[in-house]
Amino acid sequence: MNSEPRAGELHRGLSTSAALGLNIIDMVGVGPFVTLPLIVGVMGGPQAMLGWLMGALLSLCDGLIWSELGTAYPEAGGSYAYLKHLYGEKTWGRAFSFLYAWQVLISAPLSIASGCIGFAQYLSFFLPNTSRPFASTSLLGVPVVLSGQTLIAMSACVAAMIILHRSIFAIGRIARWLGVAVGLTLILLIVVGFTHFNPHLAFDFPAGAFHINSAFFAGLGAGMLISAYDYWGYYGICFLGAEVRDPEKTIPRAVLGSIGVVATLYLLMNISVLGVLPWREMAQNTDSHARMFTMAVFMEKLYGHAAAGVIVLLIAFAALASVFALLLGYSRIPFAAARDGNFPSWFGVVHPKYRVPTHSLLTLGGITLMCCIFRLQEVITTLVVIRILFQFLLQGTAVLLPKHRLARKTQGFRMPLYPLPVLLALSGFVFILFSRPNFLREMRTAELILVAGSIVYALRYISIRRRTEKN
Repeated sequence: MNSEPRAGELHRGLSTSAALGLNIIDMVGVGPFVTLPLIVGVMGGPQAMLGWLMGALLSLCDGLIWSELGTAYPEAGGSYAYLKHLYGEKTWGRAFSFLYAWQVLISAPLSIASGCIGFAQYLSFFLPNTSRPFASTSLLGVPVVLSGQTLIAMSACVAAMIILHRSIFAIGRIARWLGVAVGLTLILLIVVGFTHFNPHLAFDFPAGAFHINSAFFAGLGAGMLISAYDYWGYYGICFLGAEVRDPEKTIPRAVLGSIGVVATLYLLMNISVLGVLPWREMAQNTDSHARMFTMAVFMEKLYGHAAAGVIVLLIAFAALASVFALLLGYSRIPFAAARDGNFPSWFGVVHPKYRVPTHSLLTLGGITLMCCIFRLQEVITTLVVIRILFQFLLQGTAVLLPKHRLARKTQGFRMPLYPLPVLLALSGFVFILFSRPNFLREMRTAELILVAGSIVYALRYISIRRRTEKN
């Protein structure tokens, strides 16, 4: 697996430390720094920590699925390859893998754009006038805003595309350093918080905080959705399966290791902040600008405005690092589909020197530029539902099929307590979906993507069959 590849193939150049670094920067981004007030608000107090713990448990169960499939099929594209192999390469698997790659052309740019928009919004701490729109409209009922922030978000995407235009070995070195920098940012906030920690603030639970009723489960579902979004990215290295050294060891270590590291840092960071900032003030504050800069408010309260500016820069850097990791991983999915003959061959072109899928990278980057015109809230909610339906549920169900149950006895990493982690992961994702108040509206978006993809697949299938018959 680690031998020199043929011309036009990808290099296996990512070590365990590089893979771990990529997953960490993929997971963190700007999300955990801005969602604490949101999860405290929907859960109604410090019991929001339960949302983080449940999100970590869900990620761990799903991470075991990714680890098992990643070592069984260490190929470019991750889920694309898994769906193809598990559902049948010439039957349903080919259709499911195509539909997955099709929705990636929509969901991946949304995911990458969320990092770009977060980067731009954090820089507005220094450039507040950039948030003022100079044009706004609505596209299919979704608000569209053009502002200085939009241009900054687009520049972040362009910067990531330029940085990724190099060999996987150089990318691995960059990923290691980015992972260290993002991890140190989280550690800095934890240390600062615990040196000024007030346990009465951190554990000021309201009356009936753990009373089990419908309101409790509604809050838990909303909290898990937020925490699940913040944890996502632990599987990023699986999309780069064809570029990983010793995948049987590297992939499980990167997936499960990143979940353990990030979950610990997230939990400690949020407890430390709750020990400084009263949760009632965070939950009742309806100022979206103040909510965005909760960590800046946290630092300013303790060390002044200059310290707040420093933490804003570090968080903006973390957002930019996540754009780098997301664009890197997702660009391998259309590439894998093209190499498999399931997508236009144009996506399968590899740079002759750097061995990166140039056309796939440019396409996803270009679509991401267009997605930067949307608001962050619409981007995240649409993304979560699409990803659960087209990826996590299909993939988790496939792991329970007889074909995989036989293959797992001889292939790669095997999860402990199988199939319990799979059942827990599927239950968690279904709970998140059905606990959403706008579930049916968001399902319609997913249905449109499914119908459009099915039409394209059918037309492509008919065209290929006619060409075959003529020959």
